[in-house]
Amino acid sequence: MSTSAPPRSQRSQFSRLVSDPKARGLFAQAVVGAILIFSIWYLYSQTVYNMEKRGLTAGFDFLWTTAGFDIGFHMIDYSPTDTFSRVFLVGIINTLFVSAIAIVLATLLGFIVGIARLSSNWLIARIAATYVEFIRNTPLLLQILVWYGGVFTLLPPPRQSLEFGFGAFALNNRALLLPAPIDEGLFWITVLAFVAGVILTFGIARRARLLREATGEAPKWGWKALTLIVVLPGVVYLLTGLPLSWDVPALSGFNFQGGFAVTPPFLALVLALTIYTSTFIAEIVRAGILSVGKGQTEAAHSLGLPATRTLKLVIIPQAMRAIIPPLISQYLNIVKNSSLGVAIAYPDLVAVWMQTSLNQAGRAIEIVATTMLFYMTVSLTISSLLNIYNRRVQLKER
Repeated sequence: MSTSAPPRSQRSQFSRLVSDPKARGLFAQAVVGAILIFSIWYLYSQTVYNMEKRGLTAGFDFLWTTAGFDIGFHMIDYSPTDTFSRVFLVGIINTLFVSAIAIVLATLLGFIVGIARLSSNWLIARIAATYVEFIRNTPLLLQILVWYGGVFTLLPPPRQSLEFGFGAFALNNRALLLPAPIDEGLFWITVLAFVAGVILTFGIARRARLLREATGEAPKWGWKALTLIVVLPGVVYLLTGLPLSWDVPALSGFNFQGGFAVTPPFLALVLALTIYTSTFIAEIVRAGILSVGKGQTEAAHSLGLPATRTLKLVIIPQAMRAIIPPLISQYLNIVKNSSLGVAIAYPDLVAVWMQTSLNQAGRAIEIVATTMLFYMTVSLTISSLLNIYNRRVQLKER
């Protein structure tokens, strides 16, 4: 009894399939994907089984139960009678708010210090270098504690507050008091005019850049941008009857009433994140500028460009190709390092969700998983957006 071999056409087709790198790659990805899905399913099923065996419940039904605790600083309305889902939202907003402000301030300060390190002025360069070396070699947690315990808690009490801005602002050991805007109903039209002005300004800037690249002419569009971003919303604001009023904080008894209060933990965390991260951004900027050949600077000077315009129009645009990739990591570090605010009782996601809510609800797996998912989502979003810009500024091979 004999078995017949498969036809030659089938053997040759199978051989071509095995030798095809694309087919092998797809097969390997399918195998890895199947293993990953099985691992996740096995881990989930075992976790649920072990929890049920110990009488523990699993699920996200606790999100709709009353939290029962207060949060000292929140950007949206919140009360102890709100649910855990509201607590989760408050923690997310608090984390994103402090991270966004720190990213903007750290970027601005980092660029200034990085350029200052390359200054021809010996004193400015030495001061910038000392600032970078001292700050970046000091632990961030220590800097947060110094700002909180050594600066803001030592400020005068509310009755002896430091007032500035003709009494509209006040600073004491309890908070930084700011005027709070009150929308009278039509302010959204002004906001819409501002957004439209910004979009039109981007269009004008792009058109000017294309014209400069095509003809060599540099049209002046600064006055158009000023008109669209400042004058247009201002006119709309006046025509709608000044629809925005301000609630100015005022001292009443032993504390201030009205306005918007920014707590010392928030101020300390923002300053520490800004100053600490700016030193790393400064080194990234310095390295990016040094990566541009000196011939570019000499060529710009030979065309009569002053040093400031050479830096703005020639050096920085080319340096951004080397600056953006490591800058992404620093932005991600700011978001993740904001969790250190728990040391000074800033109510970020870790404080109100991973600590207080976990102790109240007892759902460790669900709370830890959602926290990890939040940080992963934010990190991937920042990375994706900056990578889009990075691909635009990279040199295109022809």
